[in-house]
Amino acid sequence: MRSNLLVVLLLLLISSSYAQINQFSLQDRNGQVIISSPVQDGSVELTINESPVQLDFANGQAIIPGDVTPEGQLYLFETADHSISLYHIAQKKDGRLRIRHIPLWLSILPPLIAIVLALIFREVVISLFVGVWVGAFIAGGLRIESIYYFLLSFLEVVQTYIINALNDSGHLSVLIFSLLIGGMVAIISRNGGMAGVVQSLTRYARSPRSSQFITWLLGVAIFFDDYANTLIVGNTMRSVTDKFKVSREKLAYIVDSTAAPVAAIAFITTWIGAELGYIDDGISQLNGFDTGVTPYAIFIDSLKYSYYPVLTLVFILILIYTRRDFGPMFKAENRAFHTGEVRATGLEETGEELEDLSPVKGAPLKWHNAVIPVAVVILMTIFGLVDTGIANSYGALAEKGMAPTNHGWGSVWASLSNIIDSENPGFFVKLGTLIGNADSYVALLWASLSGVAVAIILTLIGKIMKLGETIGTLATGFKTMLPALIILTLAWSLAATTESLHTANFLTTTLQDSLNPYLLPAIIFILAALISFSTGSSWSTMAILYPIAIPTTWAISQGLDPEVAMELLLNVIAVTLAASVLGDHCSPISDTTILSSLASDCNHIDHVRTQLPYALTVGGFSLVANSVATMLGGGWLICTVLLLISIAAMYFMVMRIGKMVEGKVEN
Repeated sequence: MRSNLLVVLLLLLISSSYAQINQFSLQDRNGQVIISSPVQDGSVELTINESPVQLDFANGQAIIPGDVTPEGQLYLFETADHSISLYHIAQKKDGRLRIRHIPLWLSILPPLIAIVLALIFREVVISLFVGVWVGAFIAGGLRIESIYYFLLSFLEVVQTYIINALNDSGHLSVLIFSLLIGGMVAIISRNGGMAGVVQSLTRYARSPRSSQFITWLLGVAIFFDDYANTLIVGNTMRSVTDKFKVSREKLAYIVDSTAAPVAAIAFITTWIGAELGYIDDGISQLNGFDTGVTPYAIFIDSLKYSYYPVLTLVFILILIYTRRDFGPMFKAENRAFHTGEVRATGLEETGEELEDLSPVKGAPLKWHNAVIPVAVVILMTIFGLVDTGIANSYGALAEKGMAPTNHGWGSVWASLSNIIDSENPGFFVKLGTLIGNADSYVALLWASLSGVAVAIILTLIGKIMKLGETIGTLATGFKTMLPALIILTLAWSLAATTESLHTANFLTTTLQDSLNPYLLPAIIFILAALISFSTGSSWSTMAILYPIAIPTTWAISQGLDPEVAMELLLNVIAVTLAASVLGDHCSPISDTTILSSLASDCNHIDHVRTQLPYALTVGGFSLVANSVATMLGGGWLICTVLLLISIAAMYFMVMRIGKMVEGKVEN
């Protein structure tokens, strides 16, 4: 039955991509691309590579402007009814054109191949490289007839995709931030600070359960950024959970599943600016929508439908409280307890080597040598968000001619209401606008550099290590981050291939005909999860789906009661965000999933294998809750009741199918 469904789905995907090219055809005429269409003569607007182009048709034909090179390029055509087709057009040696249609279902192959290979061989770097290579080959026009272009696509993995991934200020900021955090962790480990933290936390972490709970608590407390959350919590709690034989897989799961969910729904985070921008872009396209409602207010009101982030945080607590696990996670916990191997063996095959970060001989085990640098990272991140938010807000005020007389924080804060679409914005609305205008990458760079500087100063003042040895330890910390940074770079490169092949457009248009208003939350949920899983990025998923999902939902719900239509819109806004996080959790090519594996020192594929059943379980409960919520009219009361029912159902499910490790006794 399952195989039949897969065959039907594959046929639907193939047929949908071929059906889209029947509306027009391309041909070569003396080195020019001629588009033939049944359209009447005259000027017609066609979207080419997501830009509107005005074509003048005569006798059913028009010339597509632009020069064609021997290397060629991809052309995405979108008609008025939003049907899309992808072509690769290149110039041959004899001057004629090579025009090849690229079936859009091929766009899912690069991420799919990377994911399948990673799960089979449990080796991420080669799997990602092959995925990028496949994407480069498809984007190069599927030139099977030429060995030259086949080899060229291999070389373009580095020449084009990896270089472009590194030639991005945001990506470079994440790499440098990660290196600096790794260096700081190495220093505070060698100077005895981390051992001091472990020694201090031992008073509270007296069992596997309490050590996991403290990990969860730290994950929720560092809510402002998922990158900082992942790296700080994973590195800090690793020694504590090791002491109580908690598997690295379980640690990585708690770290990963607290980072993005809490950052996604907290009021003031590095996510809030992007989220508000996407929502604002979507609602600006709505006809008849109350423009007096701010994106921040819409975001806050949509939180009642954010089941997946909330249920994920609660699900971790259920697992900790009941001491039960199921699936691959139970096997990992059983192994860790009975063999003492918190990290799966056999990792020497992956080429991973652990650096010696134990305290140097004679190092005092003082907790403040670790806590102070970590606290500086947290405080400097907050300071950086506020400071860059003030600077950018001043610029926004200046553009409107409403800038205060000075750049002071107080003056800019008092003037913020001039750029907020609300007469009397509250404190949190103004703070949300301020953080939304902030440069989170700059804040993270300031924070990590400050943390390293403080760690070095404390080490030198305490005469724990000499300057040369401290800098050597810093370099060692950089080295520990390199495997993850390589994977991150390849993951970004793979995302670039999915972008050039318009994977998200294909997935979106495949399901765009399902227009029952009450089914939209479920449809958008599944679509967002698929896109996020395929691209490994929740942010890009939101950027792609919000401008499509918001106007579509509003348009097809106009026949409903206005209150129901608004609740439906809020539900779709929430599920786009929530399901993006779900897909991110399930994807082996997600940057936060990779960082969680690194920070917890857990084999990456083991982390994905053990987390996947838990993420899908919570995702299933969330999908049902989101689907039922709007059908019952929505609102805070109904959503709260559904949330409580979902929590109870998850608890009984864990008690039913979960198992406790035999012989494991809690204090």
